[in-house]
Amino acid sequence: MDVTLSSVALTLLSPVLAITALVVRRHLGSPVLFRQMRPGLHGRPFEMIKFRTMRDVIGPDGQPLSDAERLTPLGRFLRSTSLDELPGLWNVFKGDMSLVGPRPLLMEYLPRYSAEQARRHNMRPGITGWAQVNGRNAISWDEKFQLDVWYVDNHTLLLDLKILFLTVLKVVKRDGISAEGSATAEKFEGSQHVISQKVANS
Repeated sequence: MDVTLSSVALTLLSPVLAITALVVRRHLGSPVLFRQMRPGLHGRPFEMIKFRTMRDVIGPDGQPLSDAERLTPLGRFLRSTSLDELPGLWNVFKGDMSLVGPRPLLMEYLPRYSAEQARRHNMRPGITGWAQVNGRNAISWDEKFQLDVWYVDNHTLLLDLKILFLTVLKVVKRDGISAEGSATAEKFEGSQHVISQKVANS
């Protein structure tokens, strides 16, 4: 079903993909696509693709500036409308992702999960998910992971259809795009009880 729906979506949305690519190329330059290794099923890495939303700007110390400083007005629009996620349909078509599932986060987060949180990788990551329609970036990391694990334990076709429908509503309303006081989402440094356990064991 993922392969069928993603191939149909890629075909129907090809004009939107082409226009978005041209706009990104004009305003942000090359590359048009943002590519990054993310953990997939069972934590196996794959290359996720999205439309680029940030400038490559380096500060005086040689380090990239913050997300807020690099995120452009075009990037904010692409994120708020989820147009930046459309290339991810190719990841779904290839089998790296599903339409619905826990969002693929950063590889560096893998050792920071508790055993319970790590169960979110028992399913393929998704373009959208249960956490995305229940707060997206406006809820805490612990809440996101609880929702992800709940989905892993309770997923059904009916639930997936509900999530896809709610995703459309969220995109239209542009809810939960960023965390409070942040341009995107705060980095996950590890749950407090996991950090405390690691400190105690060190």
